Amino acid sequence: MTKQLIIEALAGRLIVSAQAYPGEPMRDSRTMAQVAASAVRGGAAAVRVQGIADIQAVRAAVEVPVIGLWKDGNAGVYITPTYQHAYAVALAGAHVVAVDGTRRPRPDGLSLEQTITRIHENTNALVMADCGSLDDALAAAKAGADFLGTTLAGYTGERPKTTGPDIDLLQAMIEADLRIPIIAEGRIHTPSQASDAIRAGAHAVVVGTAITHPTTITSWFVDAMEV
Repeated sequence: MTKQLIIEALAGRLIVSAQAYPGEPMRDSRTMAQVAASAVRGGAAAVRVQGIADIQAVRAAVEVPVIGLWKDGNAGVYITPTYQHAYAVALAGAHVVAVDGTRRPRPDGLSLEQTITRIHENTNALVMADCGSLDDALAAAKAGADFLGTTLAGYTGERPKTTGPDIDLLQAMIEADLRIPIIAEGRIHTPSQASDAIRAGAHAVVVGTAITHPTTITSWFVDAMEV
């Protein structure tokens, strides 16, 4: 699937993130593949999944673009933190490899530009840079990223963590005229918030928790009913 075909497939569309974590009842690659396939049946134009086994299972279950990542740890640079992680994600079948797109030091000592260059040289995968600020986005664009995401807004200390999506950052990235598709991701919990992101200029929108994490969704209802 070519870069242009993927860009066109995602334009104005919903990407669903299907992830479950160690110890959770749904932590099973077959389950994640079923969740991803269900999302596609509902209209998702692409899916975003975590971990080598999940990427492989989801690739076999859907025909839409798969954005893959490998979370290693839970703090600092942990979203596909090294080139070797990224290479493994690409080999597992991801059409797009999502990597930490911040300006923070990477565990393997490579720069983001070096990481992206190696992915492009050694695989057929594109790269989505998960950014936390406008400066991250500017640097990731210069480094050669194919897509930019607002994924890490509010998690790196450069911006406050908003209750919903960071629309201000999204608009700032769009106004910077980087000529790279910008994907809104992070704390998008309602259809209206997803619509707001598209109206603000996002190329596509990623929704995860609000669609694919029943534990959290249930807790929202439970908390709202407490009187």
